[in-house]
Amino acid sequence: MRAVLNAYARALSSQLSGKMLLLSALPFALSVALWGTLLYFGMQPLIDYVQALFEQYGAYKASGGWLTSMGLGVLKAVVVPLVAMLLLLPLMILTSLLVMGIVAMPAIGRHVSARQFAGLEMKQGGSTLGSLAINFGSVLLFVPLWLMTLPLYFFAPLALAAQVALWGWLTARVMSYDALAAHASADERRAIMGKHRWPLLAIGMVSGAFGALPGIVWIGGALISVVLFPLLAMLSIWLYLLIFIFTGLWFQYYCLQALRELRALDAGAQPPADFVAH
Repeated sequence: MRAVLNAYARALSSQLSGKMLLLSALPFALSVALWGTLLYFGMQPLIDYVQALFEQYGAYKASGGWLTSMGLGVLKAVVVPLVAMLLLLPLMILTSLLVMGIVAMPAIGRHVSARQFAGLEMKQGGSTLGSLAINFGSVLLFVPLWLMTLPLYFFAPLALAAQVALWGWLTARVMSYDALAAHASADERRAIMGKHRWPLLAIGMVSGAFGALPGIVWIGGALISVVLFPLLAMLSIWLYLLIFIFTGLWFQYYCLQALRELRALDAGAQPPADFVAH
């Protein structure tokens, strides 16, 4: 895992640069504009819909009894908004991830390439259309799997493990493609994503664990004061984008280093001394 840690250190150093911090501005503006509109027009109808479902299926009694047994009876009054937030949260994360892939990843690729991999040939094995296809195809697979994990929230540790694994898979799949799109050929990309499957998944899962923090800020803060909900939603979006930028940097450094090693091995040369594949 030395390569993973090397890429992590490089990504952390790059994340703290002014250029990378400013990179979150445009995705943030786009995400806030989109979610501000959706929440303004859609939040109350969603709460009303969830409330109607609770009343229809007697969920108030069941959820109230469960929360009381867990010592969380004080949450009975906000259980409907909480469920609505839990439904919205993955959609907010997915939106941030899609905006990142389209708007920020090309800039991240140029930044990392100029700093560490200026001599690495760009074979343009990926494309914007390919990135969109990977993004939306992955989301179509992710959503039903995520919905299947919702009942696991009755046992929080299992739900957390399932969510981290799912987000790890999604992040690794999407970010790996974007990180290699400009430099690797299609064959090189497939070779790297196969050979380095587990390190890439590990990076995705750690990033997924980091990604739980903005959701905790949003939902936890909103439970304390519903009035702060819009501000907390914006703060969560910004935190998601910062985490995704760091994640993009982490994948970019790791994948380009793996590509450099692959080409060195194909050419019969010694791979760089600072990179160990596994």
